[in-house]
Amino acid sequence: MPLYRSLLLALLAGALNILAFAPFGLWPLQILSLTVVLALALRAGNVRRSALVGWAYGFGWTVCGVYWLYISMHDFGGMAAPIAALAVILLALFLGAYAALAFGLSAWLRRRWQAAPTAVALLVFPALWTLAEWLRGWVFTGLPWVSSGYAHTASPLAGYAPLLGVYGLAWISALIAGCLSLFPVRKTPLALALLLLAAGPGLKTIDWTSPAGQPITVRLLQGNVAQEMKFAREQISASLTLYRDLISAAPADLIATPETAIPLFSQQLPPDYLPQLAAFAQRSGSHLAIGIPVSDDSRYYANSVIGIAPNLAAAPYRYDKHHLVPFGEFIPTGFRWFVDLMHIPLGDFSSGPAVQPPFAVKDQWLLPNICYEDLFGEEIAGQLAASHFAGAPVATMLLNVSNIAWFGDTIALPQHLQISQMRALETGRPMLRATNTGTTAVIDPQGVVTAQLQPYRRGTLAATVQGMQGMTPYILAGNAAILLLAALALLAGWLASRKNRSNSA
Repeated sequence: MPLYRSLLLALLAGALNILAFAPFGLWPLQILSLTVVLALALRAGNVRRSALVGWAYGFGWTVCGVYWLYISMHDFGGMAAPIAALAVILLALFLGAYAALAFGLSAWLRRRWQAAPTAVALLVFPALWTLAEWLRGWVFTGLPWVSSGYAHTASPLAGYAPLLGVYGLAWISALIAGCLSLFPVRKTPLALALLLLAAGPGLKTIDWTSPAGQPITVRLLQGNVAQEMKFAREQISASLTLYRDLISAAPADLIATPETAIPLFSQQLPPDYLPQLAAFAQRSGSHLAIGIPVSDDSRYYANSVIGIAPNLAAAPYRYDKHHLVPFGEFIPTGFRWFVDLMHIPLGDFSSGPAVQPPFAVKDQWLLPNICYEDLFGEEIAGQLAASHFAGAPVATMLLNVSNIAWFGDTIALPQHLQISQMRALETGRPMLRATNTGTTAVIDPQGVVTAQLQPYRRGTLAATVQGMQGMTPYILAGNAAILLLAALALLAGWLASRKNRSNSA
């Protein structure tokens, strides 16, 4: 097949791959699209062509997955449309390079090791695909949005999440794609693919965690404050009144607001604002988790969640966002010029500690994370593990507070919900989501959304939630387990190729 046709086919496969993710949920497309491109790469015969085919696939996949960044830069940031569009394209080209790396290295090792197609498809490529996905999650602070494992929150592969995490699902899906790519010449690997798919539902029957304490009542607030007005001077007073009224409308064991629901530093608030909320908490027996920026001094200010307990004698609680958003919460070195092209209230926030304690809510322990942070499952699992090994209280439920109104009414909202579902699966704990415009939801420990508010509607989501205790294998090992498996697969691929060469000689 001519190169241009291979590239067009790979680009189309990448674009169709986005239908495997929320809100579409056609998860088989993730495996099938990868199968098609792997088959093209196996037939390519050279490293450059394989890498280009992988790059076309990665570009089509990521440009369709993160196109909504254009809205934040142009619609809300005021950046010129051509520059905003170019920025999205360049980002997608950069993210697509990780797929190019996996395909190109697979072809290079195939040639260097003189590896058989079976060894490449079943050992080398799945391992390199997993490593490329993992690298995408941390290089330059990482952007693992629509990472391939997220397509499987509701697929048969979801049962592997508590064992190996989202990158483990990427490995298994790539292994299945490798089996399918060999089907025209070898039928045996199909049995392995079917076995991997069949084992997932069986793994879901294992209870890695168990109920902890008594369920609590929660009220999750969705203010639906328009993004173009959120930080406007004329809107701030209205936002303060809105959230004071939503919080005090009814009691609950936990009442949570979205990220920066209070858009002012505490010292800028009316003197009686927080005391009024504290008085309500004391009077009603409610625990409040409030999204607010916090400044300790002129050199430190954080995107935070503060906790107000009904027992005013209790130590004050605060969680400071640890994993900050490039260009949104800190400006990477050398990119001030790019930020200056927009008119978004950006700033250099300070990063909170990597491990922070949970918030006590009756006999439950709540661990917050703020917006983008729940993309990084290894960091959430790491906090749970650190508390466990230190003998400190371990969170029994998770809370994500977000404001992704920056991206409009797009697929970014259900995609972020799907990311939170993966965190629930990995940790075996419920995930609560309080968001400005959507999607506010309650997710059970099996990753199932049990209740949610319609996006772009003001409202309150009331539910009763059971906390969970115990350690999933992923909490204890993090990404180390899947990285070890990938390394062992590469070693097995090398040994198999070496044996094959010896037999041929």
